[in-house]
Amino acid sequence: MQSVCLALAGICQTWLSPADLCAAPAAGLTESLTFFAGFDKGVNATFARGDALIYTAKDITAPRVGTPGLPADGSVSIAKGEGVHGDALRFHKKSQAIVFYKAAQNMDYRASGWNGTVSLWLKLSPDEDLEPGYCDPLQITPRDWNDACFFVDFSKDEKPRHFRLGVFSDSKSWNPEGLKWEAFPEAQRPMVTVTQPPFRRDRWTHVAFTFENFNTAKKDASAWFYLDGKLQGELKGKSQTFTWDIDKTLIMFGIYYTGLFDELAVFNRRLSASEVESIRGLRRGVGELLKKAD
Repeated sequence: MQSVCLALAGICQTWLSPADLCAAPAAGLTESLTFFAGFDKGVNATFARGDALIYTAKDITAPRVGTPGLPADGSVSIAKGEGVHGDALRFHKKSQAIVFYKAAQNMDYRASGWNGTVSLWLKLSPDEDLEPGYCDPLQITPRDWNDACFFVDFSKDEKPRHFRLGVFSDSKSWNPEGLKWEAFPEAQRPMVTVTQPPFRRDRWTHVAFTFENFNTAKKDASAWFYLDGKLQGELKGKSQTFTWDIDKTLIMFGIYYTGLFDELAVFNRRLSASEVESIRGLRRGVGELLKKAD
């Protein structure tokens, strides 16, 4: 085994940390990348198949008309040298302003047979840093949180705060009877909940979710939720219908968030568990994939 690892080292050393030299990176990560914001060269995306600009809307109320750049109130700024690799974004306080990227082409949305992966890093102590109320470090939708939306959020009441993946298809699909949220059976809510998440102020936590077989009209869709490369749960056996107007779909992040945010990446297919771990182990972050492409 040692000889195999040594043989791989020459191939893998620009991709993985020393601890991961025996785990050759999965092929095709670079080709599957559709969007990456690393914040080392400013706030606009490092790589984008669509619009690379970051935008700010005054609040989350639709329609969310944004202007290029960060919020004027100073609630978000570049944190020099504080990122997973290089710089990061710091959300200083809870703000009504919403920052986002446009999803068109940056997410490879498909009306039939849609798959993908989203990856990001967070650094905070939720119970110490977040203000009261829900907090969504990421929310992707053309409409609302409960209507054709992916999100990751911190709950508002629990101690410690729960961390959750929400996979809410079209509201008429997952909630055809139009039940109020409080009346909807908790076991049937399209979420994966982590009751003891590993977030801390002194370390970065990797967050990723993957999905496949969306928009097939069959009960074969699945989504997986990972923290620090470990599978936290899966949603499966349901039909997932996301009817997006992609030109109105936004990748919103840092909603009511306080903490550091870095390395937002989108891939156009479901990544395997080993590929998620490969992303987490890249020595110089997702930007390393772009360097390999050069």
